[in-house]
Amino acid sequence: MNATAPGSFSGLLFWWRGRIIELRDMKIQNTKIIARDDARRTVLAIAETALAAIDTHAAIRQFVSYDGIRLGVGGDFFSLESIDKLYVVAIGKCSVDAASALEEILGDRIHDGIAMDMNEGTLSRIRVVRGQHPMPTQENVDATKAIIELLRPLKENDFVLFVISGGGSTFLCQPEELTCVDEANILSCMFESGADIRDINVVRKHISLARGGYLAKYAYPARAVSLIFADVPGDDIEFVASGPTVKDTTTVADAKTIAEKFNIAARCNIADIGLLETPKEDKYFEKMTNILLISNSVALDAMKKEGEKRGFFVEVRSKMLQGEARDVARDIVEALHKAEPGTIHLYGGETTVTVRKPGKGGRNLEMALSALRYIAPGEIVLPFATDGRDNTDFAGAICDMMTKEDAQKLELDIDAFLENNNSYDFFDRTGNYIMTGLTGSNVSDLIIAFKKYEKNTHKNKE
Repeated sequence: MNATAPGSFSGLLFWWRGRIIELRDMKIQNTKIIARDDARRTVLAIAETALAAIDTHAAIRQFVSYDGIRLGVGGDFFSLESIDKLYVVAIGKCSVDAASALEEILGDRIHDGIAMDMNEGTLSRIRVVRGQHPMPTQENVDATKAIIELLRPLKENDFVLFVISGGGSTFLCQPEELTCVDEANILSCMFESGADIRDINVVRKHISLARGGYLAKYAYPARAVSLIFADVPGDDIEFVASGPTVKDTTTVADAKTIAEKFNIAARCNIADIGLLETPKEDKYFEKMTNILLISNSVALDAMKKEGEKRGFFVEVRSKMLQGEARDVARDIVEALHKAEPGTIHLYGGETTVTVRKPGKGGRNLEMALSALRYIAPGEIVLPFATDGRDNTDFAGAICDMMTKEDAQKLELDIDAFLENNNSYDFFDRTGNYIMTGLTGSNVSDLIIAFKKYEKNTHKNKE
């Protein structure tokens, strides 16, 4: 089995960052089924390149080092020479993969640690605890309490290496007066109302004793470094996992305004939603260093380079895409209509879905379904969740004329499925979904909008 040249894709091996990635490393599990023509093969290969670029284990191995004295993170170095005990606390959907890589790097220098993730795993020195997502459970409360109990006794000559990634907001459930069920109700109200992730996370910060800088407070006076995998628009680390290691700039008053905007108390039948102020004292953050390690910029850059290698004109149109998924889909396709043949538009961000009917789906599936109403021959739109779960076991879906034809053969009414927020069933029946399983990565959603070259164009490299 021979490797292809850098930038090419054979469906068996491809090259990324100086290493050959084999089929078993590929994230998209159903490529052979859905790659039904050259255009689809191109788009799926570009998506695969993005997922390879943000691979958590590879990122930790690339950016973190230890020479027996110093911990290196990119260009920053932290002396461990006078450190007594080193702890690792990883929270979010990247946790197990990150913790595994850190064990390889740090070995028995790790005294203890906890990795809280949806994924299961067994590590040598770091305990793996399960967190549920997308709604908090008592399991999340118990796991968060274990993290707090690990951090509270730390002393000045101890060191904590945090890994913070998307999903951590739901995991870090630690209400003072409410329950995890109350929090789940609050979140459901906000999701159904189409609230954006920033508003949601402002409220989350102020209903938990583990978000909004609280973990930094518990770790004090130990020295701490937090490696952050951003999954929010704009890479604002204060809102990744609701900023457990970052000083919070929002207040109870901000959270109250948002709660009133969405009428949370009345809709959830909760007299008092239990808002808490987050730590504001500077001392808790003086010994904390937060480092943005991976964001959607890495994925978008990888896709841009891959598309250009294949002879296409590639434009990153937004790293902060927001808005109602079905409306954003229309805008993306309209921009594609105006583009020259041989163009790829790339987007990163997180849209919202206002839930109108009790169907099943996620923002990427809804975007793909909505895009089907506008798609033209030669065009493809592929929205997908980098964590592999678009509120379902599908990561996303592929939208093109073949998808539309499949729907017509099955006599599926696109508008009816969209009206019922039932995008999952639509793509389940047509078979044009993306299946990855949990990827162990999370840098927001990515969208590839592709317009093939016209026939007899010499630059056609699909």
